[in-house]
Amino acid sequence: MSLTLRPMTESDWPEWIAVDEEAFGNAFPAHRVELFRNNTEFDRSLGAFEGGLLVGVTAVCSFTMTVPGGPIPVGGVTAVGVLPSHRRRGVLTALMTRQLADLHERGEAVAALYASEAAIYGRFGYGRAADSLFFDIPTRGTALAPHAPADPALRLRIVRPAESREVFEKVFEAALDSRPGLYARTSARWDAVLSDHEADQNGAGPLRAVVAEDDGGPRGYALFRIKAGVTEHDEPDGELRLKELFGLDPAAYALLWRHLLDRDLVARVKAWSRPSDDPLIHLLAEPRRLRAGWLDDLWVRIVDVGRALPARRYAAPVDVVVEVEDAVCPWNAGRWRLTADTEAARCAPTGEAADLVLPVTALGAAYLGGRSLTALQAAGVVREARAGAVRELSAALSWEPAPWAGLVF
Repeated sequence: MSLTLRPMTESDWPEWIAVDEEAFGNAFPAHRVELFRNNTEFDRSLGAFEGGLLVGVTAVCSFTMTVPGGPIPVGGVTAVGVLPSHRRRGVLTALMTRQLADLHERGEAVAALYASEAAIYGRFGYGRAADSLFFDIPTRGTALAPHAPADPALRLRIVRPAESREVFEKVFEAALDSRPGLYARTSARWDAVLSDHEADQNGAGPLRAVVAEDDGGPRGYALFRIKAGVTEHDEPDGELRLKELFGLDPAAYALLWRHLLDRDLVARVKAWSRPSDDPLIHLLAEPRRLRAGWLDDLWVRIVDVGRALPARRYAAPVDVVVEVEDAVCPWNAGRWRLTADTEAARCAPTGEAADLVLPVTALGAAYLGGRSLTALQAAGVVREARAGAVRELSAALSWEPAPWAGLVF
């Protein structure tokens, strides 16, 4: 089929929303459409047209994202959709290939996304770089362990979310560099986080918030909703749905969770998109009460190997020659010598023999420090040419805490 690719304009907005609604099978509430529009950079969008018909869309958010060692510019890929009538006709491939070329030309070495379907984006070089947990915690009989940290200087304060935005922003900004994957939030993105229309509530009532603070200021907050309910025997059966929780230190973190689990008339706490190494795992006296599940979080694509690898720090010294396989971004394909210590790194093309061979998906999966190359080797994804090379690079790329973005974009 004959396609024309170009950036979207304001006048294309109704058609853009129509394509995404058809692709995702949703009817987006009007206020959500406006929030999405406020977060959209039209010059970084891309539409695929067949004649005059818009058949596919994608966009990029300009992010500053934390990677091991500090923040870097990252292209946040979002709103990818193709009309169901035009699937498997090359539309998505055309969009994603052009988008990666645009990112490369712009100088962004790394792209990231949340995948609507996990099987899609490996074809374009994205690797599963971060995981998340979800919890379904019955509150009855659930207690924190005796070792749970506490600080007598801390206190809790119930606040109205709409009136306490500056508090949340202050805490989040302080937490931003603490974990790979977290990205700076614009004013428009905070608007979306704190949106409290009826469609946002999904039957669970208004957005609520609690702040942990001392005389020096806020040290953490939680945003949540409560769906009230009782059993047929008139026993409390409320459900607390956690939206997000950040604590700047162990005591504040534990106090916020203690509050959520102790709320009157709440029978269970449901939390989605929590870090894979969430401290709560170790805070409960009986961790099985978490009733946890495991999902993918961020997917990362190395757009420019030569710039991406030196942009982060490493947990251990390493000197390896990596042969990268990349059919979509040919400028990445070939052998690269990575030399790094814990302070700085260098990466350049080389003609030396490879120590290991890997697809660019594996490099993206390991980039934030949360995916073991040795596990990928065991799965047949990474191939070793020099004994011990995979373990060396895997140890150098590893990082703590685990990567996690926490907010779908």
